[in-house]
Amino acid sequence: MRTTQRARTPSWQHTLASEFTCVGRGLHGGHRVGMRILPAPPGTGIRFLRMDVDAGQRVVTAHWRNVIESELCTVIANEHGVTVRTVEHLLAALRGCEIDNAVIELDGPEVPIMDGSAAPFVSLLQRIGAVRQPAARRALFIRQPVTVSNGDRYAMLLPDPQARLTVEIDFPNPVIGRQSYSMTLDPAMFAREIASARTFGFAHDLRALHSRGLAAGGSLRSAILIDEQRVVNEEGLRFPDEFVRHKLLDCVGDLSLLGMPVIGHLVTYKPGHQLCHQLLRAVHATADAASVVVLGADNQPSALSPTEQTSPVNFENRSRSQQGDRS
Repeated sequence: MRTTQRARTPSWQHTLASEFTCVGRGLHGGHRVGMRILPAPPGTGIRFLRMDVDAGQRVVTAHWRNVIESELCTVIANEHGVTVRTVEHLLAALRGCEIDNAVIELDGPEVPIMDGSAAPFVSLLQRIGAVRQPAARRALFIRQPVTVSNGDRYAMLLPDPQARLTVEIDFPNPVIGRQSYSMTLDPAMFAREIASARTFGFAHDLRALHSRGLAAGGSLRSAILIDEQRVVNEEGLRFPDEFVRHKLLDCVGDLSLLGMPVIGHLVTYKPGHQLCHQLLRAVHATADAASVVVLGADNQPSALSPTEQTSPVNFENRSRSQQGDRS
């Protein structure tokens, strides 16, 4: 992929104004997990640090090349085999709030599920705020259509001057049925319309999941449970089409594994993590499908001056020296 530049006022990278901590349970492992999210230097991207493993093996970068599993959630790993599970809701919150650089410390192998949505993370991010950094924001600008499919399911990225998503689902269960949702991604819209949509599952699948050691941390406080003809949760749904909104949320999180914002239109029918990750691989395997650009303040391609270039960051050394070793 080539880099495209045109001279205009750039859009700047952002990180958190300060750190925050939250505690919850992993959806699949069921174990208590403590998580701390901290500001990070320009060009860092999103990196997880497993504080419960050896110091030299902690860093797991949120990138599509590091995806090792995507059946029920997104799992990433580093070259040492250290994994982080169920990253998609937190990644969606960071992308939806336009946070480019952050490091996430975990004392276990899974991001806490919280209430099954991205809303708790978005609320914390909004509360502490973001700060502009002295480096221009890069993005992946889609130039040619890229499509992947699996049976009647498909996902495509199309050229578009904005970051847009159109998602459609179709379940035989009458509680869900066929739903679609389309939006232009911006922080206010994401926080208001998407972030609070919860993950969901079917009662008849629970026994099979439990037999595989999965969904041990699931409850009516962290997911929508669907029986044959009804939603089991007493409070009901947050939106009439909460199911498709959550699928769109998952897509935002999985797309963020490209390592930068995407300027293009994601169109997908019956999406899932595997299909999204297949699309990410196809984007990088398709010649001239996309260019790395520097965004202007209007989120269109711009340029960098030589003094605005950022150098690689040895974040693990920085983390241990400035934040302490908590293993």
